[in-house]
Amino acid sequence: MVFKLIRFCRTCSTAELYALNLMSSNFCHVLKREVKKGLDFVKANNALVTLGIRPSRPETGYGYIQSSDTMLGEFTKVKTFTEKPDLELAKVFMESGEFFWNSGLFVWNVNTILEAFAKYLPDISLRFDLGKEKFNTVEERDFIGNNFPYCLNISIDYGIMEKADNVYMLCVDFGWADLGTWGSLFDLAKKDEQNNALLKSEVMMYESSGNIVALDNPKRLAVIQGIHDCIVAESGNVLLVCKKEDEQRIKQFVADAQIKYGKKFN
Repeated sequence: MVFKLIRFCRTCSTAELYALNLMSSNFCHVLKREVKKGLDFVKANNALVTLGIRPSRPETGYGYIQSSDTMLGEFTKVKTFTEKPDLELAKVFMESGEFFWNSGLFVWNVNTILEAFAKYLPDISLRFDLGKEKFNTVEERDFIGNNFPYCLNISIDYGIMEKADNVYMLCVDFGWADLGTWGSLFDLAKKDEQNNALLKSEVMMYESSGNIVALDNPKRLAVIQGIHDCIVAESGNVLLVCKKEDEQRIKQFVADAQIKYGKKFN
């Protein structure tokens, strides 16, 4: 499964690719169990379900889901979706107990999501209604190819989930957060005696703690002394060293490097 995922993940970050190798059989078992709960719920209720993860730290890299007091069994009606907060607001979210990380995983009844498309994204719904007779035939691929480019470029979150009034959240505990971040990789990975996470890398650590190290080249040895709570990551011909708490700045670092060096380093 890992190799299939990597094959189709041409734009994955280094963190995301390392994450694929950390997905355990227990994670898959728990995910299957929670999805089954969601499927049973949407079969019995006219609801759109999203999976929320209880935060383990103030995190600025994820969107959040605010829960309400309305419950249907294990499912909580969603009050609001919020975008990635700054650190101070993330601390408020975590302390409140009302906010959960948005996993981006959804469970829907087919009829319910089609009704939502018709209500909140009618242009897309109407366009694809024109092809009902072509779906599941040899003409389907051409119809979708010809019509999809004319559809509004909008995520399902913005287009439907944030507008609908029948969205419920199931709080799940995968022992996992957003696997595309170094912080979540650090949480998952095995640590040495000084709380360093060394991801398939040959490393000698001295007076250093709380770091995560990932090297592309298995023949390269990293000798690290006197740094704490940092990301040390090699990808291609680039070496990154930055504070874990500043992980969200990596995109800016990449943009700055592209402006200064073009495609020389990537």
